[in-house]
This record gives sequence, C-alpha cells and structure tokens, in this order.
Amino acid sequence: MSRRKRTSPAEALFELAALLPWWMGLILAGLGYVVLHPIAVAVTEVNTAPGQVGAMMTGVVLKSLAGVGQYALPIIFVGAAGASYFGRRHRTMLVRTASGDASGNALRSLSWQDFERLVGEVFRLQGYTVSETGGGGADGGIDLELRKGQEVFLVQCKQWRAFKVSVNVVRELYGVMAARGAAGGFVVTSGVFTADARAFAETCNISLIEGPTLSRMIERVRDQRLEIGTGAPSSEGAARPVESPACPKCGGTMIRRTARQGANAGGAFWGCSQYPKCRGVRAID
Repeated sequence: MSRRKRTSPAEALFELAALLPWWMGLILAGLGYVVLHPIAVAVTEVNTAPGQVGAMMTGVVLKSLAGVGQYALPIIFVGAAGASYFGRRHRTMLVRTASGDASGNALRSLSWQDFERLVGEVFRLQGYTVSETGGGGADGGIDLELRKGQEVFLVQCKQWRAFKVSVNVVRELYGVMAARGAAGGFVVTSGVFTADARAFAETCNISLIEGPTLSRMIERVRDQRLEIGTGAPSSEGAARPVESPACPKCGGTMIRRTARQGANAGGAFWGCSQYPKCRGVRAID
C-alpha cells in the first residue's frame, strides 16, 4: 500500500502546513484573512481609460482570487492545524504505548505507517529535525530524513513480523546515502537482522536498530520527557546516572571507558553499553 499522492495545490499546501506546529497554522489562517479580505472588498474602478484596461482586468482577477482565498486559506490552515495537533497527540500516544510493553508485542502489532511515525517521534525527541519523506509503502525507499546541524541522516523502517531484515536492505540504504551525500543512516526494524546485514553495516556509517534496542530508545526518550515535564527524574530513570548521555547511534545508555591505544590512549570517553554491537562514542566534556 503506497501513500496517497498529492492531487492539487490546496492539498499540497495542507500537507505542508500540517508539518508546522498547530498554533502556527492558526496564525497563518488569521493572516490569510487579514491580508486578502481588503483586496476582496476593494471597489473596482469601472470607468477606465483605454490604456488602463489591462491593469483593470488584473485588478478584477486579483479581487476574484482574494474573494475565494480569504475563506479558502483560513479553512486549509485551520484544518492543517487540527491535523498537526492530533498528529502530535497520536505520536505521543504511540511512544507511551510502546514504552509500556516490555514484551515488544506493541511494536510488532503496529501498522507500518504507525511504526514509521513512532520511529520518527523517537528521533525527534533525541534532537533531530524529522521529515517523513514516505518510501512509498511497507517495503520501499527512504522513510525518514533526519537533520542535526548541517548533517543529514536517512532512515529506512522495516515493520516485518516474520522475516529477518537482509543485507540487501542495508546495501540499498548505503547506495542512497552515497548518492545524496548523507552523513549516516539507520535501518530500524521491529524484528532482527541477518548476520550478513550486521557485518555489512559495520563497514559503513549505518546503525541497525532491532526491536529490543528500539524499545530501550523509547524508554529513554520517555524518561527524558518526564524529567523535562516534572523537573525531576522518573522512578525508572533514577537507576541510570543522570550524567550518562544517550548513544548518538542507537540511543542506548553509554558508559565511561578508557582508550587503550592510539593517540588518545589513557583518555576517557563515553562508549555505548551495547559495544561491540554498537560502536557509538561521545567525548567527555
């Protein structure tokens, strides 16, 4: 099943506005009416000199367009604001539902559309700017584009309940990364990856996130949201040291390590607790 294609400028504007915060949609609705209403009600000069007929016709056309737009644009923006508001609530509910299920059944029971929305929300809560590009269905293309600073990361989501994600998926993502100059990539699945997929991912800047790892990421971002909202760590988050950062690759817990070789031998750094499965590192400030 593929996503519905845009069929009109109005639909394209609606989808673009729905990506904005809901309150911004309401502001745009008000501005649209305030700007277009004076044009729509302006008096058109009937007695026009022969040389000004073109300008008169242009004014008539603008007046007609403004007459429609003064109502159409607010309707589009208010509708997009509603879609943005309820869409954000839906994504928050997905995080809440998935974080409360240690068995992983919640992840496996999601539709592929909701799985993509959940993954996008998890990355957004980690500080990425997320664009849902839409790969065209359950099995194709880049599903999410992440931005952090000047860097771009590409994400493929595989909501597969019965099959392991093969190396071909990872190779396809690597090819798209190279073509688009992306800094890195992620393949996220509710299931598991084949050994060949893991081996290939280690040769390039692609992180493989399986169901259990995704569940830990969800738990962490949920705890961070609770800490921000209440000003205090949650009971589940209290067991982890507050100063321990999130892994930049898998979102898991990091631990303090000491470099044993190389130019930084003897120096301390943050290393992912899932090493060698995940090789994410951070400098200690």
